[in-house]
Amino acid sequence: MTEVFEFRGRVLCEARLMLGEGPTYDPATDTTWWFNIKGKELHELHLTSGRKTVHPLPMMASVLARIDSARQLIASEDGLFLRDTATGALTPHAKLESDVLGNRSNDGRVHPSGALWIGTMGKHAEDGAGAIYHVAKGVVTRLFDSISIPNAICFTADGTIGYFADSKANVLKKVALDPATGLPTAKPEVFLASPPSGIEFDGAVCDADGYIWNASWNGSGVDRYAADGTHVAHYKVPARQTTCPAFIGAAADRLLVTSAWADMDDAARAADPLAGATFELGIPVKGIFDRPYIL
Repeated sequence: MTEVFEFRGRVLCEARLMLGEGPTYDPATDTTWWFNIKGKELHELHLTSGRKTVHPLPMMASVLARIDSARQLIASEDGLFLRDTATGALTPHAKLESDVLGNRSNDGRVHPSGALWIGTMGKHAEDGAGAIYHVAKGVVTRLFDSISIPNAICFTADGTIGYFADSKANVLKKVALDPATGLPTAKPEVFLASPPSGIEFDGAVCDADGYIWNASWNGSGVDRYAADGTHVAHYKVPARQTTCPAFIGAAADRLLVTSAWADMDDAARAADPLAGATFELGIPVKGIFDRPYIL
């Protein structure tokens, strides 16, 4: 039976974002980063000091990966860019669907090999408009197409299994991977046909023990699944539209989760006053850090 846990955490950042997404943590600087996709912002929070900085962006972006102490990789509606960490300057790195004007980037994560998986979608979530790509040292390879809302991209610690979802179809899949490259070695198979209680799969991370932690859009929380698909636990969050988790802290033993108020009318927002805030779950976890992207 699934255990349900009340919220024992805290609001990590009170900024109410239209579409908070793509959180990650840099252990070298004790800094967590996430996006307000539709607000064209990159948010930076130094955990120990609480110093918060918001970086305006010239486009909608959704995924950030560390490269080294001076550079980051950003995935956006205009493609992939190298970002100078000190100045914020952006340099083009690789094109993503440059011939598809109505699409933008969405969920993504760096595989343990150092290659990026990045999903795209229509700006109005058009059916089958998006895809998932593998990017290794600037070389872009399409992996899966006809995806409406790519989400839940995450990998086991050894890099042998990848997970991804199409939130519109509400199916979470798993696929065997070459741990040295992050490329599939077999066809994807259905891992979970639908989440509990009619919620939608959103962003996800894998922990050191192989559990999948999935933010539940419309589900007010984070769900933990075992490697065999068992729904182990649901951790409540005081915002209905939770979007993506990330392991944070020097030992990767804390869990952050972003949220959104997108698609809510005034009455829904009034009933969900913390929608769009960023939370810390307040539970111990055995996380793993996102790997740097290898140039």
